[in-house]
Amino acid sequence: MNQLARRLLAGLPAFPVVAAAFTLLAVAGAVVILVQAELLARLLADGVLDGPSVGSVAAMFGLLAGVFAVRAGLSWAQQALAQRAAASVKASLRRRVLRRTQELGPGWLSGQHTGGLTTTLGRGLDALDPWFTGYFPQLFVAAVVPVAVLVRIAVADLASAVIIVVTLPLIPIFGILVGLSTTRATERQWRALERLGGHFLDVVAGLPTLRAFGRATSQAQAVRRIADEHRSATMRTLRIAFLSALVLELVATLSVALVAVPVGLRTLDGGLTLSTALLVLLLAPEAYLPLRALGSQFHASTEGLAVAERCFEVLDAPGSRGPARSLRRPDATSAGGDDGAATPTPAPGSGRSARVPVASGADPAAPVVRFEDVTVRYAGREEAALDGVSLSVATGERVALVGPSGAGKSTLLNVLLGLVPVSSGRVLVGGVDLADADVEEWRREVAWVPQRPHLFARTVAENIRLGRPDATDDEVVRAARLAHADEFVAALPRGYETALGERGAGLSSGQRQRIALARAFLRDAPLLVLDEPTAGLDAGSEATVVEATARLMAGRTVLVVAHRPAMVLDAGRVVTIEHGRIAGPQLPAGVR
Repeated sequence: MNQLARRLLAGLPAFPVVAAAFTLLAVAGAVVILVQAELLARLLADGVLDGPSVGSVAAMFGLLAGVFAVRAGLSWAQQALAQRAAASVKASLRRRVLRRTQELGPGWLSGQHTGGLTTTLGRGLDALDPWFTGYFPQLFVAAVVPVAVLVRIAVADLASAVIIVVTLPLIPIFGILVGLSTTRATERQWRALERLGGHFLDVVAGLPTLRAFGRATSQAQAVRRIADEHRSATMRTLRIAFLSALVLELVATLSVALVAVPVGLRTLDGGLTLSTALLVLLLAPEAYLPLRALGSQFHASTEGLAVAERCFEVLDAPGSRGPARSLRRPDATSAGGDDGAATPTPAPGSGRSARVPVASGADPAAPVVRFEDVTVRYAGREEAALDGVSLSVATGERVALVGPSGAGKSTLLNVLLGLVPVSSGRVLVGGVDLADADVEEWRREVAWVPQRPHLFARTVAENIRLGRPDATDDEVVRAARLAHADEFVAALPRGYETALGERGAGLSSGQRQRIALARAFLRDAPLLVLDEPTAGLDAGSEATVVEATARLMAGRTVLVVAHRPAMVLDAGRVVTIEHGRIAGPQLPAGVR
């Protein structure tokens, strides 16, 4: 078993118990096979030589029926256990990969083909079923049954056992040789499927743009071409699989013939009794069958191994964090503290800057956020997105980040949110290095309003409640009113229960921005992060958003990326970023 398979099985809960169960089932299956062969050999030999009575024949058939029932029951138990194991491993692997992508953040995802990753986590992981339900349990059968059968044949006829010992290794040898070609073909097939899924997702997402520029037809042809590549790769893989099955069947058949011919000749000469000859002939195919089935199951499961390898590439991607440290002081109270009491949640808009978390033993008057010589580099880009940036934001301060597009402002915010890892330097939040902090705890203290907020295909209330899932309906309505979202929500067909389209389809940019502000009001966090909240809005929508944003800023520590003068004027300090560096002195908002 290779390293990939061992890592895959490491995600199986209670693996020793599962392995022991499969071993016991294989041993029981071997015993049943031996008993079945003994009964059939005796029944056939007695029928030819002695002419048994009707009663003995009926009893023999009853025993055989019982053996067949037990064998079917063992097969069912093996499949049930294998399917349960497959479901458990797939669910565990999906959770781990999704959690890892969240840890790596959008900086890593931007360098990936998200459509291909979606294909891997969706339909792709289902390809592990043949490995767990076929190949994995067959390993135990192939390790137990041939040995048991060989021992019984050796007791009955040593010459036949020697022939089986010589010919039996031919099946795994041919299986390995063909399996190498199958693995390469399957990898090509899966890469083609990933490319097809990713390209199709891109085409669907950009269909309006493609239609506007008259490129929809050419992209449809591109999708058709990639689909043909996947079809061709799949057919090549199937051809190899069918040829391998033919080779293994041919080798097994010839091997059984090498046993059967001498047994028949010696039986005619009187060297073997009829019952012994029949026992050997009935058991000889059973010695080859498990290895032949193992080869076939391997070919059926190679796609799943290719998917598992892709998942482990994501899990092994650099950018891991160390043990998380709490951001709260020992005397700080929080929901679900030691006494089990929950801290009452203030009403939206109350401003909680005094509750900014600090590290254990840190100075409460220390800056909320401190960037110390932070550098960020994205894969595939020579120029650093941030280059040695140092910046402090004090409690209650409002800092505006200005500069040309692509200067690194949004990257700075993503670093603060723990979405993009730093290449060098560090970020201190409440006195704790963000790389060592509990990022989920830190994000609960931050309200984020991005430039293009993402709305989900859920109701308006559910989209607002993303800011605080346990909020009541009254709190949702109040947050919407503070963000001036209540004005248009009331006009929707079902008000707050109106289901939105994908990405907020049906709402204007200004309305989507006000939903995002309502989330921030509901979050009521002490640190507010704004990424150009008025970008792309008309004058009327901008005025409404600016008014709501000014109300949201009250009593909070604020870090805002701003291009519009209205947002800059509300800041206490302006920091200019150019080419990933802080350019010039940091000025008060009114001095530019």
